[in-house]
Amino acid sequence: MKKSLLCLTLVVASAVLSSAAFGADDLATANALFAKKSYAEAMQIYTRLANAGNAEAQLHMGEMHLYGEAGAIDLAKADAWFRKSAAKGNKTAIGALDMMKRRELRKADMAYWISGYDGADLRSGKFRCPAPRIPAMSKQNDEIAVVTDKVAVWQECYNAFVRNLNENSPLTKLIPKDIADLLTKDEADQSRLHLEEVYARVAEDAKISAKLVLADFAAWRDATDAYVAEHNRMVKDNAATKPRNKD
Repeated sequence: MKKSLLCLTLVVASAVLSSAAFGADDLATANALFAKKSYAEAMQIYTRLANAGNAEAQLHMGEMHLYGEAGAIDLAKADAWFRKSAAKGNKTAIGALDMMKRRELRKADMAYWISGYDGADLRSGKFRCPAPRIPAMSKQNDEIAVVTDKVAVWQECYNAFVRNLNENSPLTKLIPKDIADLLTKDEADQSRLHLEEVYARVAEDAKISAKLVLADFAAWRDATDAYVAEHNRMVKDNAATKPRNKD
C-alpha cells in the first residue's frame, strides 16, 4: 500500500514538473515574440498564462496595457494585472503599482509637459526684449544717442535670449526627471512633438520681431544720416557764402 502511494506521489510530482516546464517554455516563447514586437501573438500566450496564475505573465499583461502594446492604453486593466502579479510577490509589479500611483498624483504636471507648456519662461524676465520705440528720424545729437543706446540694449537682450533658447534645446531637457520617468513612450513622444512646436513658435516669433526692429532701425539710421549730411552741407555752404568782416 505504501509502495502504491509512493508511486502515485511520483506520478503527481512528474505531472507538476511537466506542467511547470510547459509554462516556462510558453513564457519564453511569449517573451521572444514580444522582443520581435509581435505583440498580438505574445499577448495570446501571456493571456493564457496570466489567467492560469503565472505572475510574470500577469506582469507583462499589465505592462502591455500600460504602454499600449495590447492595442490601446488601458490603465484600469494595467492596474488590475499588476495587482494580481503583486499579490504573488512580484517585485516589479509592486514597483509598477507605485509608479501608477505617482502618475495619478502627478497627472497635472504630466499634462503640462505633454500639451500645456507654452515657453513663456523663455521670453520673460531678463529674456523679455520689448522692441524699442524708434522715430522715423532724429535731428538732435542727444536724441540720436538715446535711440542708439536703446537699440544696443535691445540687441544685448535679444542675443541673451537666443543663447538661452539654444542652450535649452531640445526643450525636453526642461522636463523634470521625476516627471519624465512617469511618462509612457506614447506620452513622451507627444511631449517631444509638442515641445518642438513650442520651440519653433518661440524662435519664429522672436525672429520676426527682430527683423522688424532692425528694419525700423535701418530706416531711422538712413533718414537720420541723410538729414545730418544735408544739415552739415547747409552749414558748410552758409559758412562759405558768409561775407568776411573787413579790418
